Amino acid sequence: MMTLPKFLGIGALCITFAGMPPAHAQSASEATATASPDEARGIAKDAFIYAYPMLFNYKTMYAQAIDPADKTYVGGFGKFRNYSHPYGPENKDIVTPNNDTPYSWAWLDLRREPWVLTVPVVPKQRYFVFQWIDLFTYNFAYVGSRTTGNEGGHYLFAGPNWHGETPKGIDKVFRSETDFILTLGRTALNGPGDVKAMQTIQKQYRLAPLSSFEHTQAPPPVPKIEFPKWDETKATSINFISYLNFLLQFTQPIAPSERELMQRFSKIGIGPGKPFDPSTLPLETRQGIEAGIADGKAALADAEKHTTSSYDIFGSREDLKGDYMKHAVAAAMGIYGNTKEEAVYVGTRVNADKQQLIGSQPYVIHFDKQDLPPAKFFWSMTMYDLPARHLVANPINRYSIGDRTKGLKYNADGSLDIYVQQTSPGTDRESNWLPAPEGPYTVIARMYGPGPSVFDGAWKFPTPQKQ
Repeated sequence: MMTLPKFLGIGALCITFAGMPPAHAQSASEATATASPDEARGIAKDAFIYAYPMLFNYKTMYAQAIDPADKTYVGGFGKFRNYSHPYGPENKDIVTPNNDTPYSWAWLDLRREPWVLTVPVVPKQRYFVFQWIDLFTYNFAYVGSRTTGNEGGHYLFAGPNWHGETPKGIDKVFRSETDFILTLGRTALNGPGDVKAMQTIQKQYRLAPLSSFEHTQAPPPVPKIEFPKWDETKATSINFISYLNFLLQFTQPIAPSERELMQRFSKIGIGPGKPFDPSTLPLETRQGIEAGIADGKAALADAEKHTTSSYDIFGSREDLKGDYMKHAVAAAMGIYGNTKEEAVYVGTRVNADKQQLIGSQPYVIHFDKQDLPPAKFFWSMTMYDLPARHLVANPINRYSIGDRTKGLKYNADGSLDIYVQQTSPGTDRESNWLPAPEGPYTVIARMYGPGPSVFDGAWKFPTPQKQ
């Protein structure tokens, strides 16, 4: 899971894309003429919630694939950037980072032709996964230990406008609704001594255009895009419409389930490739849109406050079933989270009295033997400070704890106690200590390959108890 975002305002931003129909000539005021101020407010609220995941997906794409000056730049489209070490508190690129499985990031532009992912044979005892995410931030495909196995293979990823047959040598074809997609690979790391072995596997992950894979001539080049610069300070302003309109160009055709929604959104100037200039709007209409954005922010903040697990907030379009608020909450709390069958994230920021957890108050998290986290692959609990949701610096350099933690001690009856506090619980308990900041924090448990009891509610994350 990853970052809580903001936005870019360009005023009279007008972005066009070669090949788009000249319907863009419509002005912003004309585009919103059918919406009264009150109607514009309601539409803007819903549109902001709808756009939220796409906007902050674009924030990451711009940094990683478009802006070479950004420290997270992966080298452009079609290239892997592998991370070989767990995240530490000094890394603040993302929030709630996964500290179990170092990432392999890559972005693909599918407009010209499909791309092929090649993975090697991975030892059976090592978990790995490639999660595939479209511009909407839906998880539309998985390759890895759970879904395709550890035997290796070649997997083709095609955009919405490719209609070819499965090429020879391809094990499976995955189709995206959008022209730009992200893969977030994860490869299990079993401690510092395992880094070189894990790197050997990462170096064998390959991406290639289909023409290169087949050793044939590439299709003609596609038009160059002028990507709008990301400016986070205006990320939640009325100018979100400019960015949304730019991104919608690469989601054609519109999903059947969203045709009516897009017709409604068009009343405030939303549409693929449309220019948007808020300065041309009637004052009352602009005020209505801005009020709607404020409503959307408030509703999102409230929904986020009441979300304590990832059971059903991440997944495919079919998994989310048109629940755009849930989709936005997922992006706000931890963008790029896994579909529940792959991994579940659950945790707490409060104690039994519904009070905020703070490091100056020692807590114990107790698991009975029969209630240890049910996970096919492995589980962990990670500490994050609040409100930033970053890892917490501590004297033993431990940022997470779980069933792979070296020296973890179980009780005589098979139960397990995890001590959560700022200072050491004592040398006899330090093996089971999850260090906390002095102030507020949240603890998130991750279960890779979660068992059925996680989904049916039979298993619950235990409430931290004061010591």
